[in-house]
This record gives sequence, structure tokens and C-alpha cells, in this order.
Amino acid sequence: MITGELKSQIDKVWEAFWTGGLSNPLTVIEQMTYLLFIRRLDELQTAKEQKANLLKKPIEEPIYDDSNQELRWSRFKNMDPEVIHKLFTKQDGVFDFLKNVGSKSASFSKFMKGATFMIPTPRLLAQVVEMISHIPMQDRDTKGDVYEYLLGKIASAGQNGQFRTPRHIIRLMIDMVQPTIEDVICDPSAGSSGFLVGSSEYIREHFEKELFDAKVQEHFQNKMFMGMEFDPTMIRIGAMNLILHGIENPQLSDVDALSEANTGFTEKATLVLANPPFKGSLDREAVDGKILSVVDSKKTELLFLALILKGLKLGGRAAVIIPDGVLFGSSKAHQQIRKEIIDNQKLQAVISMPSGVFKPYAGVSTAVLLFTKTNSGGTDRVWFYDMQADGYSLDDKRNPIEANDIPDIVTRFQNLKAEAKRTRTDKSFMVPVKDIRDNKYDLSINRYKEVVYEEKVYEKPTVIIEQIETLDKERAELLKQLKAMLA
Repeated sequence: MITGELKSQIDKVWEAFWTGGLSNPLTVIEQMTYLLFIRRLDELQTAKEQKANLLKKPIEEPIYDDSNQELRWSRFKNMDPEVIHKLFTKQDGVFDFLKNVGSKSASFSKFMKGATFMIPTPRLLAQVVEMISHIPMQDRDTKGDVYEYLLGKIASAGQNGQFRTPRHIIRLMIDMVQPTIEDVICDPSAGSSGFLVGSSEYIREHFEKELFDAKVQEHFQNKMFMGMEFDPTMIRIGAMNLILHGIENPQLSDVDALSEANTGFTEKATLVLANPPFKGSLDREAVDGKILSVVDSKKTELLFLALILKGLKLGGRAAVIIPDGVLFGSSKAHQQIRKEIIDNQKLQAVISMPSGVFKPYAGVSTAVLLFTKTNSGGTDRVWFYDMQADGYSLDDKRNPIEANDIPDIVTRFQNLKAEAKRTRTDKSFMVPVKDIRDNKYDLSINRYKEVVYEEKVYEKPTVIIEQIETLDKERAELLKQLKAMLA
């Protein structure tokens, strides 16, 4: 858990960037990402040196050699500002090393194509290097917490907030699907890799002993976590997030997930967790024909559902955040994708979330769909849950509150047999697939939820009029008495 003191240290670094002329939150986090990774390369080299000294053997696959020792964090961090800045910006300097030479020994560097060093002055660079040097990042938990806190800055940055799904909503979805050590987990709209990081933490919590096995660890480090992201800044941020959470070789692809170029995502994943982009439409010609064969649309939220079906192995599961419009949209494409998931796959649950979940940067109403790829149907009953509280106020402030449906959702989803007894006036209930088909595959909870109205009995109008007349007489008498007192 990140402490107040650590938050204060990070806030000071952020403030230094801000006052130094870098005000775009994504730019600040990207530049800090570079610095954190440069520091990490030095720490990895130090660990290799210590191991070599202990075993009295040469260093295995050294990151730095005798010709570039000056590029190490521990060597330049106490130098004069002008010297540090020159080391970063010169040809074959620190930044060039990170982009090129570092790729031989570090997975993060493969995402550095097109990266730009943007810290403008020696003073700011030296100031930030000194501050980052004092941030304790010895263990995985602290490193991960520091970066998560940094990413939280995106959420408060207005238009950049779409890159970040609230962490408690991510955890809700992960707790519902319960990843295993055999899974291949994918997010085709990875952003800052929040779903992948959350899944890795769940695996560590529930399979601690199994991770000591070499084969399990190899799968965990190199094959378990997949993601696609076409924004080069976000893929660097997402890669660093995973690396600082202990995933050394995440399978991230810098590709438009919906295009034909995304050849690596066909029946690869056993579990998909995603919050695809809601807004915008694409040029139909740019979309993979296999996706269009499932849903003929330009809307990204519909295309991503088809993409997920394409990417899942048979028997693979998915938990996906969608805008409410996907649940009840009447267009041919909307009905087409719902029909595909309900009739040809197995839809298990629809969690309706309140519109304030994504505030302060978005007020859209959303839901979570949970389904399994079967290619042979299997939907018999669908579980609906009307989430009304997520533990935070639903205004722009999003302050913690007591009301929270999330624990109840997880508990009930893990015991769906008991849900069959609940009625449609309850917060959660089952709906037979026939009812959904009869309603044109509408999945909005309000279509099926029954509201009990309390009967109110009012007096007859003549009685109410008499009561008003009595009150008027009393008021006139009191007014007469007041005037007499003032005479």
C-alpha cells in the first residue's frame, strides 16, 4: 500500500515537471517512464554483477560494458545538470541506449520506436533524477504501487481519462471470472494494461505456491499476458506498468486490434478482460473481414465484441465493459452481435452499472457482459444485476461511501443456482433466454426488472378544500391579533 510520504514524493516530481513546462499528463508519465526504466536497467546490471561476484564467474549477458558505464543511473545521478542533460541528448547517449542497445536485454525497449526525450532543461532533468533516486522502489509491490499512483494522474486529466478503468471495477470483473495459472489472458484495447496487471496480482494471490514451479513461472512471465494497443505512448506506459508489477516479458503488440494486421489474435486467449473504446466509428475497409462477418458495423464497441469472439479459444471466457446502447440498440448491427452472443455462444451475465462509475471524465451508463465462446450456443438463462453503488459517490468527486454492491455481485455470481429463486423485483434475477429472444435480444435490465409500486391513498378534493379553508380562517384570525398588538 502506497504511503502518504511516498505520494508526497511523487507529487513533488509531478509538480517539478509542471513548473518546468511539461503540463500534458501523458507526456509527464511517458518521460517519467523512461527515467524509471533507465534506473531499473542499472539495478538489473548491479544484480548481475553481484551474482557474478558471488559465483566468481563473468557477468552473464551484461546490460552495460566498459565502454558505456557513464550511462548508468548510479554513475550520472550526482553529476552536474549540464553534464546529465548532455549525456541524455547526445548521440549514443542515455536515451539512444534506452532505444537501441537496451533492446538486447530488456523487453520494454522494443516499444521505444518513435520515442522522444522531451525534458527541456538541464535543471529540470537533474531535479527529477534526484527526486526519483530518493523514491524507494526495492520490491515489486512498491514499484507497482508507485506506477499505479502515477497512472491515477491520468484519470484526473480530463480527455485522457478514457485510458483508465477504475481499479475496483477491474477487480470486480477479475474476481467474477477467477483467472487460473493455465489461462492466456488478453486485453485487445490494453491502454495502461490495468486488466493485465490486475490479473497478474490475482494469480500471485491465489497461486503463490504454484508459481515456484519453473514451467508455471515461464508461462506466467512469457505467455500468460497479451495485449494490443496502437497508441505508441500508451503501449510504452502499459509495458512499464506490467514490468514494474513483475511481468518481465509481456506479449504486447503495437497494432490496431481491429485491422487485418492483428494476425496474432485468433483463437489465442482463454480469457479476455477489456474496456474497449466506446466512441467513434471506423472506415469499414480498415476492419478485418473476419470481424465484419460477425457484425457488419463501423461502431468500435460492436466491432470489439466480434474481435473478442475471434480471439478466444473454444471454451474461452470474456468479461467486457460496454456502453448501455449495445444492450438495447435497435440497429441491424446491434441486434446481430447480441444474437451472435446469445444464440451461438453462451451469455452468462449482464451487470448494469450506474452512470457515475466513470466520472469525473465520463458520465456514460455502462454494463459488464460475461460470456463463453462455444460456437454451439448454450445460453439458457441470463443473470442480471442492477448495481446501484460501487463504494464511491457517483458525482465528480467520487469520494468513498459505505454503500457498495460489488461484494454482493461477486458472491452471487459464484452461486448462480441460488439466484433462480429470486424474483424480478430483486436487485438480481434470472431471465430465461426465450424472454430475451421474444424482446428482440434486448439486454437492458429495465426491460425485465419489475417495479413494485406502493399504493398511496389521498383525501377527496372536497375534503382537501375544506382543510385549506380552515387554515385560511386560522391565518386571518392570527393576522387580526397581530395587528391589534401593534395598534
